[in-house]
Amino acid sequence: MSRSYTARRTPRHAGAAAWDAILGPRPPHAPLQGTETCDFAVVGGGFAGLSAARRLHQLAPQAKIALIDAGRIGQGASGRNSGFMIDLPHELTSDNYAGETKAQDRQVIRSNRAAIAFAAEAVDELGIPSGYFRRDGKVNGAACDKSHRQNLSYAAHLATLDEPHEALDAQAMYELTGSRHYLSGLYTPGTVMLQPAGYVRGLAAGLVRHIRIFEDSPVLSLDRGNGAWTLRSHAGELHAGQVIMATNGHLESFGFMRDRLMHIFLFACMTEELSPEALQRLGGAPCWGITPSDPMGTTLRRIGPEQGGNRLVTRSVATMEPGMETSPAQLRRAERVMRRKFADRFPQLAGVKMAHGWSGHLCLSRNHVSVTGRLDDGLFAACCQNGLGTARGTLTGICAAEQALGHESEITRFFATEQGPTRLPPAPLARIGANMFIRWREHQARSE
Repeated sequence: MSRSYTARRTPRHAGAAAWDAILGPRPPHAPLQGTETCDFAVVGGGFAGLSAARRLHQLAPQAKIALIDAGRIGQGASGRNSGFMIDLPHELTSDNYAGETKAQDRQVIRSNRAAIAFAAEAVDELGIPSGYFRRDGKVNGAACDKSHRQNLSYAAHLATLDEPHEALDAQAMYELTGSRHYLSGLYTPGTVMLQPAGYVRGLAAGLVRHIRIFEDSPVLSLDRGNGAWTLRSHAGELHAGQVIMATNGHLESFGFMRDRLMHIFLFACMTEELSPEALQRLGGAPCWGITPSDPMGTTLRRIGPEQGGNRLVTRSVATMEPGMETSPAQLRRAERVMRRKFADRFPQLAGVKMAHGWSGHLCLSRNHVSVTGRLDDGLFAACCQNGLGTARGTLTGICAAEQALGHESEITRFFATEQGPTRLPPAPLARIGANMFIRWREHQARSE
C-alpha cells in the first residue's frame, strides 16, 4: 500500500545563525541531485540527525547511510541553540527546573549523562576541537529575592538527589561575570558548554567519511511504495529502505502530530568581538554560562577565542508561532529588549555593539514528552526536544537509530515509557493563550 506525506512548508529563520557565522565559511556539502539510494536516510542535520547517523554507523557499519538537510549544517536550529548541554533536570515549565518526582529526575540525569558521554566520545573520535565542548558547568543566576528563593529550592532538591552544587553570593557572581546585577547563583558542574554550530559542523565533518551528506536540499515529500521510501527534493530524489525524521517541530509540516506540538521561538543576540579595553572594563572569568533561576528570564554566555572570539551572548524573549516563522519586526523588538537587559547587567560596556541577532525554533509538547518511535513502516521520529535540544536531541537521535535497527537499550526503554503528546486547544486559542501566558511570565521575570 502506497502512502505519501508532503511538506506544507520548509524551515525559515529570522536573522543569521551567529554561532556559525563567527566560525567563518566552510565548503558546503553538495545538494541532492539526480537519483541516489541508501539503506537509511536521516532527514535533518542537527543534534538529533547527526547523532542518529553516528549511532546507525556504529551499529551497522556496512550500511549505506545518507543525511539530508534543508539548509547548511550549523545554520539551522542547532546552530541557534545557546549551547548548554545540561545533565540535570531542566523542566522549563517548573518554577525551579525540578521534575515531578525524584525517580523521574534520576532517570533524566542518567539519560542526559548518556547523551553527554556519547557526545564526548564523538569529540575524541572525530577530532572535534575541544573548545567546542567545554566542561565548564553552569550557573543559575538570581537577580531578585524570589529567584534567590527558587535557587534555594532547587539546591534543596539537588541535595535530595545527592547531586553536587555550590551556592554563590553576589560577590562571587560579580567575580565570575563582571556584573553587579546578580544577587546569588547556584553552580552545578555537570553541564557542557558547546559551541553549538562548531559541534554539529565537526560531527558532520567526521561522519562524512562514512555517510553521504546532502545540504541545501529540503525534503518536499515522502512516498512509500514497493517496500521503500522515496524522498524528493528540488533537484533529486533519494530512495531509502528506512527513514529517520530528525526535524523537531518541522515534523508537523509533514502531517504528523498536528495540533499536538507547540512551536516556541526564542531570540538571541551576540556582541561584536570585545576589544582589549572592553575586556578590561568587563572583568570576570573568560568563559561562563548563566541560565536564569526563573525559566522565563535571560540566559547569558561569555565565550572566548576558541569558540569564535571574546563575545557575550544574550538570549531572552519568547513567542509561540504555530506557523513556525518569526518576522523581522519581532526580531527588532526582541533586540531592543535584549539590549536593555544587556545594559542593566553591563553598564561598563555601553559602547559595545551587537553584531548578530536571530531567532531559534523550539518544539514543546503539552505533557513534556518527545516524539520517538515508529511513524509508519520503516519511518521513525527523533523529534520534539522540549527546549532541550543538545541533550534531548542527542538522545532522540540515538533512540531512533536503535529502533530502526531493532536494538534495545536503556535509552529506547526510557522513551518507550513516554506517552504521545497530548492535544492542544484550537490553534488560534492556543497561540493567544500561550503568548498571553508568556508575556505575563516574562513580566514577572523582568529583572531576570
